[in-house]
Order: sequence, then structure tokens, then C-alpha cells
Amino acid sequence: MTKVADPKLSRLGERNFLWAKAHMGTLTALADRYAKSKPLEGITLGVCLHVTKETSVLVDSLLRAGADVKLAGANPLSTQDDIAAYLSTRTDVWAWRGEDAKEYSWCIDQVLGSHPDQLIDDGADLHVAAHLSRAKSVVGGSEETTTGVVRLRAMEADGKLAYPVIAVNDAKTKYLFDNRYGTGQSTLDGIMRATALLLAGLRTVVVGYGWVGKGVAMRARGMGARVLVVEVDPIRALEAHLDGFDVSSIEAAATQGELFVTTTGQKHVIPYGAVEKMKEGAILANAGHFDVEIDVKTMMSKAKSVKEVRPNVDEVTLPTGRKVYLIGKGRIANLVAAEGHPPEVMQMSFANQMLAAIRIHDGHGKMQKKVYGVPPELEDEVARAALRALGVTIGAATSEQKEYAKSWKI
Repeated sequence: MTKVADPKLSRLGERNFLWAKAHMGTLTALADRYAKSKPLEGITLGVCLHVTKETSVLVDSLLRAGADVKLAGANPLSTQDDIAAYLSTRTDVWAWRGEDAKEYSWCIDQVLGSHPDQLIDDGADLHVAAHLSRAKSVVGGSEETTTGVVRLRAMEADGKLAYPVIAVNDAKTKYLFDNRYGTGQSTLDGIMRATALLLAGLRTVVVGYGWVGKGVAMRARGMGARVLVVEVDPIRALEAHLDGFDVSSIEAAATQGELFVTTTGQKHVIPYGAVEKMKEGAILANAGHFDVEIDVKTMMSKAKSVKEVRPNVDEVTLPTGRKVYLIGKGRIANLVAAEGHPPEVMQMSFANQMLAAIRIHDGHGKMQKKVYGVPPELEDEVARAALRALGVTIGAATSEQKEYAKSWKI
């Protein structure tokens, strides 16, 4: 049943799996605990995540907890083929780098064809497909990323959500670290691998100042870039200003920037009209889940020529004759041009995913058809496990302090 690019890459994939596992102590500690009790015994988990070395540690943990895992990639260009090959020696995998739109949908259909009991998704494509195909076997699931949570909450608001979903993305132990530190580092990693250019002094426009945008802006400034933030939300714009960044509209920023990074999860935050105003040699990159943040479709339809000048870098000649450069065809740059988030960050996100899967399995019968946050006690468990894995020791509040915190008296 498995379909991957090259099964012969499995040995390399195993080496990368072991490297990630050695740096994901939070998740592996949970896996060691649940390998004994096997709380997911007998259930089939349909999983649609970026197939990276970090994801392989989650899959390993779920398998050890007793689940039967069926895996597809969450993006046509994000699969690491060596990891897909390794995981295919242990479970069913349908993922390879370079899938076209039809193949991408086919892989998701294979996961649903296994009649999963629960879904773990990144972007909600698997959840949406399950609803469109009326997959009656699914009793619940979880969602990894901001874009997917937005889609699922819209489904809930329309009365279309067919089962409970835990929004792992909304956990503090996910978005404060994964979205900010993980994306901040890995996006710049992808841009530097793709271009090999110097960030110091580069006029960098970060479009969006949510947690992802904050991370990218912070890391770009740390590398010496001159950062300008584009934001339409007044609170976030004010926050960016007080954090010491210049703040502008995309129309004004278009003429100033040399590197543009979108981080919003929204459509056409860099419209084609802004691209037309950009300087010769401007570089465009996207850190959002879907390839809609830059109006790539219009840009490509109007281009005089498009040619790949480096791996993952397309030179686009505009009707004016000016050239701009697009990284990863406008798809998620940190996974197309690099390896995604570091394992130390993903250990927390994926620990939440594992605990959410167990919570759904144990309690879905008592849950409504709605999007739930991660329960506070699970967040606390993940945070404490992460501190132990990182070798950090903290204190504890005294009984007196706990009482004081609950009292209105001084």
C-alpha cells in the first residue's frame, strides 16, 4: 500500500530519525511511559503532517503507544524522502516530495481509505476531506497549525463540524515556541539556504505580526537585517512599533524592501500590484501554510519569463523587465528550502499531539462537535516535561503564596 519516492533511502532516514529523537526528550519520555500501558491500542490514526525527521519521532511514539498509523504529507513540497522511506518500513506512508495537486489529494484519500478512528492534521486538508467524503469512522482529531484551526472554527460556526477537534496550535506550549522560535529560525534557515545571501543590512519586510511574524522579525533583526513590519491589525501594529520595528502598509513597503516574508495565513497579503512596485532583485518568501499569501498566480501569468536560477529559487521577469525572485514557488519556505523546525521546539508541539490523541480516544463520547483548546493540565504536563528534557529546574509556590493568589485581602 505504501508509496514513497525511494525505499532505498530508509537507512538515511533512520539516521535522521535517531538524531531528532535524541533531541526530543519531552516526547520520548511520554513515549516510554505509554509504551507500557498502550493507551492507543486498537485504533487507527490518520495523520497528515509535514513528513520530517521530527514527525518521524511522533509517529514512532504513536506506534509505541499502540496506534496503527497511516501517514500522508501535509504539503506537496515538504516531505523529506528519506524519512518517508524509513517510516514506510514501519507503517503505511503515502508521501513524496514534488507531488502535484492530484497526487497530493490521492495521498490524503489513501489515509481516509484506511477508515481511521482519529485524525492528526496540519492545515486541515485531511479534516476537510474527511467531511467531504463523509468518513463515518472518524470520532475526533487534532489540528497542528493556525491555518487549520481557522478553517475548523469556520466549519464549527457553520454547523458543519462532524466530530470534536483539539486545537493543538492554540496551546501555549505550541504557539509561544513552535510558531515564534521554530518558524523564526527555520524560515530564515530556508531563505539563507536558498539564496546564500547576507541578511545583515538587508531591508526585510515581514508581513504580519502574529506569533510567526514576531519570530521571523526577531530573528531577522538578530542577524542584522533592517526590519519593517506590515500589519493591518491596529493592536499588533502598535505592538510591533513598541518592539522597535518600523511599521507600514504593503503598498509603502513594496518600494523599500529587498526581502519580503509573509507570515499571516491570509490570502494575497502581497498582491500583484505590490510586486509591480518592488525593486530589481527583490526576494519573496512565504512562511504560511498555504501558497496563497503572495499572489503567485497573477505574477506568473503576467511574467515575461520564469526560470530556476538556484534550487528552490525562481527568477521572475516582470512585464517592466525588472526581476524578482520567488522562493519555493511561494510555498512554506522553511520546509521547502530547509528542514523545518528544530527538534527541541517540535518536541513540545508533538507531545501535545500525542496527549490530545489519548484524550480524544478516552473522552470523545462526552465531547461536543466543536473545537477545543488543549486542557490546562496537559499543557502543564508538557511544559514540565520540556523543562526536565532541557535540564531546567524551577521552584514551586508555597502554600501561603497559593492562598494569597486566591484571596482579595492583602
